[in-house]
Amino acid sequence: MRRTTTRWWRAAARLAGVAVAAAVIVGGAVVPAATAASAPGWLSTRGSSIVTASGSAYTIKAVAWFGMETSNCAPHGLWSISLDEGLDAIAAMGFTTIRLPFSNECLAATSSNSLNGALNPGLVSLTPLELMDTVIARAKAHGLSVILDRHRPDSGAQSELWYTAQYSEKRWIDDWKMLAARYKSDPTVIGVDLHNEPHGPACWGCGDGARDWRAAATRAGNAVLSVNPRLLIVVEGVERQGDGSTTWWGGGLKDVRSAPITLSVKNRVVYSPHDYPSTVHEQPWFRAANYPANLEGIWDANWGYLVRENIAPVLLGEFGTKLETASDRAWLKTMVAYLAKTKISYAYWSFNPNSGDTGGLVTDDWRTWQTAKLSALRPILTPGPSPTPKPSPSPTATPKPTSSPKPTSSPSSSPKPTASPKPTSSPSPSPKPTSSPRPGAIRASWIPQSAWGEGYVAEVEVTATGTVSRWQITFDAPGTTAVSSAWGMSCRIAGSTVTCRGADWAAALAPGQTVRVGLQASATRAPSSPTLSVSAS
Repeated sequence: MRRTTTRWWRAAARLAGVAVAAAVIVGGAVVPAATAASAPGWLSTRGSSIVTASGSAYTIKAVAWFGMETSNCAPHGLWSISLDEGLDAIAAMGFTTIRLPFSNECLAATSSNSLNGALNPGLVSLTPLELMDTVIARAKAHGLSVILDRHRPDSGAQSELWYTAQYSEKRWIDDWKMLAARYKSDPTVIGVDLHNEPHGPACWGCGDGARDWRAAATRAGNAVLSVNPRLLIVVEGVERQGDGSTTWWGGGLKDVRSAPITLSVKNRVVYSPHDYPSTVHEQPWFRAANYPANLEGIWDANWGYLVRENIAPVLLGEFGTKLETASDRAWLKTMVAYLAKTKISYAYWSFNPNSGDTGGLVTDDWRTWQTAKLSALRPILTPGPSPTPKPSPSPTATPKPTSSPKPTSSPSSSPKPTASPKPTSSPSPSPKPTSSPRPGAIRASWIPQSAWGEGYVAEVEVTATGTVSRWQITFDAPGTTAVSSAWGMSCRIAGSTVTCRGADWAAALAPGQTVRVGLQASATRAPSSPTLSVSAS
């Protein structure tokens, strides 16, 4: 073990107030002793509680580690840390569960990308589905459970409904049945989040088969339980509720009172709203004179009543903040107190630092803990022992995948989030060559990834048509004010013109070599398909 690696973990533990404990070897990897065998096994529901097989009440304490729903088809950050390092940190922070987003597109893909082979040598050759197997197996070794989250149909954009023109309801259900069968014998996978953030036309119990989310969730839930009757079925709410009120995407569960979901297997349903602070979207309740004291009443009305009245369990499926404003700090403090009082389960968004409007629980190096956030979560999060990471070779630079800001839609007159804390690019853009192949030249294609009110993320696919020792792309991007990060290139702005030069692992290219580089920029608007001027030598 490299002592330098141990030191940074121990330093992080001291900052977060975590005790250092012994470790054990599980499956060839070093795992904290107190977390190596602490997963709860299969769970069920009783009234408003989630319970273990012995009948003991159990609170799920999850965090999302996203990336398998993006074009990378892999958990983000594995270009900087090993999978075991990330799982070590999550367990040491006090979480018990990973909420693992994925897309149906990635389930069928043949490869992932942006994995650091030096840090994760066994992962590079895996298909995304095999990579999911490995994430679950390693989570088990670290004493962590997993909730699978069908975050989106394709890897490009969040969908309003559970199906799209390209991904049918049948495909959605068939993939869920496949996953239920694949992990049927593994209680590490405790639940399935059927579809992330139904919104727009999605309704609850309206009777319209094309948009009735309650009916669709019933069909999918029963299909999953027909394969594995021991799974929890996690069902999110809708944006627009039956009384005309609106809330966060997936956040409205007011109509469950009169129209609950009834599945073929009893005691399986867990309802799952999402909730965010004003920096994600300025909802009207943030401007109330009695804010933040008004929040409990709003939460009670939309979903908290399910627990308060012992109707059904709730898992707050997403909540998170950069914690940079007084309003956000008040929101998080109030939310943590509410969760502590009600013992509602939760899944924090996110472990990743590259969520565009919430950030994460680690900084951009994927190692340094966000101690202010963890301190704020401490009343509901019991820290585990300090992790002792598996030694690994010195990292080599690899592509840094896209960040994960929220949807690109503009706010409507209703309180509808302009962003969902996940990557939301245009659906599967087709690369558009902007230069003709010639010896010693490159061709480049712009691939938008995410856009939100204050910035965007984009990738550029660069292919060398001969030996290239250096290359450059230039494009016009009105409204772009700064490039906050870039991978595989270095960028500068002059007026509205962005110029990026190949750097690090992508500086020099062999004939026929293709790399995918990218940038994250601050901007008032995102370029949709800019003309790329390219040069190489």
